[in-house]
Amino acid sequence: MGQNSKRLSGVFAPVVTPFNGDELSLDDLRFNLRELNKTGLAGYLALGSNGEFRSLSDAEQTRVLEVFAEEKGDKVVMVGTGCESTRQTIEKSQLACRMGFDYASVLTPCYFPRQIDGRLLQGHYERIADSIDIPVLLYNAPGFTGGMRIPAQTLVELSRHPNIVGMKDSSPEGPAKFLIGLDPAEDFHVLAGSANFFYPSLHLGASGGVVSVANVLPGPCCELYQLFIQGEYERARQLHGKLARLNQAISGVWGVPGVKAAMDLTGFRAGQPRYPLRPVTNEAAETIRRKIEDEFGTENVEV
Repeated sequence: MGQNSKRLSGVFAPVVTPFNGDELSLDDLRFNLRELNKTGLAGYLALGSNGEFRSLSDAEQTRVLEVFAEEKGDKVVMVGTGCESTRQTIEKSQLACRMGFDYASVLTPCYFPRQIDGRLLQGHYERIADSIDIPVLLYNAPGFTGGMRIPAQTLVELSRHPNIVGMKDSSPEGPAKFLIGLDPAEDFHVLAGSANFFYPSLHLGASGGVVSVANVLPGPCCELYQLFIQGEYERARQLHGKLARLNQAISGVWGVPGVKAAMDLTGFRAGQPRYPLRPVTNEAAETIRRKIEDEFGTENVEV
């Protein structure tokens, strides 16, 4: 097992960025991290899609990271550093390194799709990995990149690079096609990017997951991973069904605004999304409340 095996195992929350009236609410972010630190989560993804990183200026991203640096405790933190240019991605990744974070999570560039193929992506990621002192995690998320995805063969090539140590896969079909092609001897670890396929991916060799519902109910997400580790597959399968149904009812329908609404119902301070995203309606929030109660009971919902 490679040196990153333990650090990239378990459940990670792609932490949201709270806003209040379109302004950053760093006190609420600090509160959320302190609450999440009390859980069995392995760590966090800072400045991911749930963190609305595309809606933050460079200065705001740095302010968010400063809070993570102060409040991360003993959790592993991966930082979203992906930009359209290789050079800017390197600069942001170097900042994450200087601030003491563990991994740079690099979303695929996508603005010039006709020019971007597997060969170009391989060069992009290899140049980044050669230029920074923290390990690189690939981030495959075609839903956020206009369909741009890392080809399976390109992933195999990149997995051999000594400073590219894993991937978060959020493609709708999940990481099965990647997992079957990887050399298990490499220090390379795949994280499932959705609760919809987190549990099945563990059976196929994924080391963990970065799942938005871990912001809402971190306890059951961590319990699912522990049940898998312990071989309690029937109990794990049942819990997977509950989490996947809840995830579909929150992220699947309302996206980040739904995740924030659900967090507000379970004791966190998620705040509002940043414009042009809008909060869910009161009616939608009630629907989310009922779904949480149906799957996990009223004790998980604040009055």
